Amino acid sequence: MKIIILESPFLPPPPNSKTKPKPKSINPNKVPIKSSIHPDPWSLSDGNNISKPKPKSKNPKNPLSDDNARRMIIARARYLSLLRKHQGPQAQTPKWIKRTPEQMVMYLEDDRNGHLYGKHVVAAIKRVRGLAGKKNEERDMRLLMSGFVGKLSFREMCVVLKEQKGWREARDFFSWMKLQLSYHPSVIVYTILLRIYGQVGKIKLAEQTFLEMLEVGCEPDEVACGTMLCSYARWGHHKAMFSFYSAIKERGIVVSIAVYNFMLSSLQKKSLHGKVIVLWRQMVDKRVAPNNFTYTVVISSLVKEGLHKEAFKTFNEMRTMGLVPEEVIYSLLITVSTKNSNWHEALKLYEDMRSHRIVPSKFTCASLLTMYYKIKDYSKALSLFIQMQSKNIAADEVIYGLLIRIYGKLGLYEDAQKTFEETERSGLLSNEKTYLAMAQVHLSSGNFEKALSVIEVMKSRNIWLSRFAYIVLLQCYCMKEDLDSAEVTFQALSKIGCPDAGSCSDIINLYVRLGLTEKAKDFIVHIRKDLVDFDEELFNTVIKVFCKEGMLKDAEQLVYEMGTNASFKDNRFFKTFSNVMYGENKELENIMVSADTTALGLILSLYLENGNFNKTEEFLKLILEAGSGLSVVSQLVNSFIREGDLFKAEAVNGQLIKLGSKLEDETIASLISAYGRQNKLKQAQEVFAAVADSPILGNPIINSMIDACVKCGKFEEAYLLYEEVAQRGHNLGAVGIGMVVNALTNSGKHPEAENIICRSIQDRMELDTVAYNIFIKAMLEAGRLHFATSIYEHMLLLGFTPSIQTYNTMISVYGRGRKLDKAVEVFNTACSLGVSLDEKAYMNMIYYYGKAG
Repeated sequence: MKIIILESPFLPPPPNSKTKPKPKSINPNKVPIKSSIHPDPWSLSDGNNISKPKPKSKNPKNPLSDDNARRMIIARARYLSLLRKHQGPQAQTPKWIKRTPEQMVMYLEDDRNGHLYGKHVVAAIKRVRGLAGKKNEERDMRLLMSGFVGKLSFREMCVVLKEQKGWREARDFFSWMKLQLSYHPSVIVYTILLRIYGQVGKIKLAEQTFLEMLEVGCEPDEVACGTMLCSYARWGHHKAMFSFYSAIKERGIVVSIAVYNFMLSSLQKKSLHGKVIVLWRQMVDKRVAPNNFTYTVVISSLVKEGLHKEAFKTFNEMRTMGLVPEEVIYSLLITVSTKNSNWHEALKLYEDMRSHRIVPSKFTCASLLTMYYKIKDYSKALSLFIQMQSKNIAADEVIYGLLIRIYGKLGLYEDAQKTFEETERSGLLSNEKTYLAMAQVHLSSGNFEKALSVIEVMKSRNIWLSRFAYIVLLQCYCMKEDLDSAEVTFQALSKIGCPDAGSCSDIINLYVRLGLTEKAKDFIVHIRKDLVDFDEELFNTVIKVFCKEGMLKDAEQLVYEMGTNASFKDNRFFKTFSNVMYGENKELENIMVSADTTALGLILSLYLENGNFNKTEEFLKLILEAGSGLSVVSQLVNSFIREGDLFKAEAVNGQLIKLGSKLEDETIASLISAYGRQNKLKQAQEVFAAVADSPILGNPIINSMIDACVKCGKFEEAYLLYEEVAQRGHNLGAVGIGMVVNALTNSGKHPEAENIICRSIQDRMELDTVAYNIFIKAMLEAGRLHFATSIYEHMLLLGFTPSIQTYNTMISVYGRGRKLDKAVEVFNTACSLGVSLDEKAYMNMIYYYGKAG
């Protein structure tokens, strides 16, 4: 006969136990309330007090040996169920197992009363633990355990061994245990002892125990081997760990994923990322299924070893398996993506992380802010910072520093200053990078004084000035044009190491701005001797000095030296210099189409300043042969004109005329106007004379020549030029006619001015409001008030809208003609339209009213 009873999961089933039936659900609400006079519910019935009929058994051939056995089992299950409810999720769920009546009697006599172990086992555990802290001569395990001889089974002795906290007690008890009759060598007991030794770092004892296990004929299983590997890993004995691991691989033993995780984690803690990757690959070969922790460790090590592609591949495998990566993995991969400028991948990872509702850490946010800063997506950066605040992610100094830079790029200098002050108030301001970020923001706003004050505050707080700090300080002094301080700072920077290209460029530009060209040349010679690495900015700065000073040989030498620099490979500015100076003529025709205009202008300036007219002519031929060559040359001459270098502009113009070509009309007009502004009428006339006979002479050139004559006070010549071009059938347009009429009026030649006005109106020329204003004013000053009025009425008839000047002039016209009602009408019209008349118009109206009484 068999009885079903409740047993703990921590005790193994008896030898005779077979299958385990499924536990039956018991409804605790059906427990009857018993009176206190009833028998003890936990005791067996004597069979004479049957209150209920005998329950039907599934197996009638084997009825229960006691009528109330199930009653006791069910009541006991209810009691334990209530206990589990109060223990929370860590409750130990009992198992249903089958026991014979004899086993059940033994179970009751053991008197566990629901505890994990019997009283004699608990007593043995306490007895052995009592040896802790005693000297070796006081440790007599045989005497101590004499009362337990023959009373403990092998399993119970294993329990006593497992529950020991000290390695000495475990060692001594194991020695006593081997003397007992119930003892037999087993891998289980050796595994328990290995774990105890491993936990306290007794690796030698663990190795001796493992060898003993082999000597007694116990074949180690994956648990024992895993315990040994974990012991090696825990205490950093990685060489021994790999030797042992190789040995068990030869025996065909595959340890669990928990052991692999322990080993991988131990290797990573010692920064042995290469060995982590080796072990990981061996684990994959063994087809051991990794878990979330495994992937976290491995991906981290792959990133640290620079194996970024493999790290992303492993990450994708993890996602394919349905595992959700931890935040630290996302953070690592986002950081890698931003460092490699793989913005798309970084954003993809961030969106994936958000889809799993994983809150990013401040390190992840810092990487994302860096990315947004580099790609100049400042709106998303500020949006991310707002999200950080909403999710209570505390910003650190790095994030505040990035925020200051972003505000600086957006021109929000006040917000940058507030962020800097907030960083200081929160006690996070300690790194020089934050100070320098604020200093650079001040430099961007042009406030070098505030930038210098930030650096002075940094110095006063005993923050060591790094190389970068000296670079920013040099930028401040260069912007301030404090030459002495800039030179001292550059010397200090040079003592730290070879100066950077940016700082050299700043010093050269400072010399050029201060007109110290010779110093700039000497400085360039000095940095070339010191083998300073040139970047694009420094090359541009130095080559400009060479070109403006006509240093042809130095320029050619510099271009030749920079030809070996790989960083200049795709630089259009440099390639233009290199192709012109060292390229083949056949190739140059195609290259000129995509040449850099600024570089071409500098090359042209170089040849002109050097006085090498042969090379200038060859260079111009080369440019003109290109598809848009004339346009390029015109742009170059325009740049010379803007810089005030009219000599070079005229030299190029002369060379083009020799080659049978000419500049664009707008460029020639600009050159003539520039001479006119400088009161150089003769040079302007020479430029005009070179193109005057052209059948396609344009109005811009004629108008600029008339304007030059006017600015030089040669009104008669301006009128004669007008008459000449008018006879040739040129229509100067509103601008040209306006200039001529204005010139004649200023010179007192009113009949000629009236003649031009009449001709323009009769010929129905296309005029504008400005031209009509000039006509009206000219006739006002000539005293032809009636004609001025007719011009105004003609202008209104054609639908032109009067300007402020028109209203002001007509008030004067009507006032002088004593047509006060007309003057008042014009004044009221202007006021009703919201036109802001000038003070003279108001004064005229007051005068006219006074004169009229």
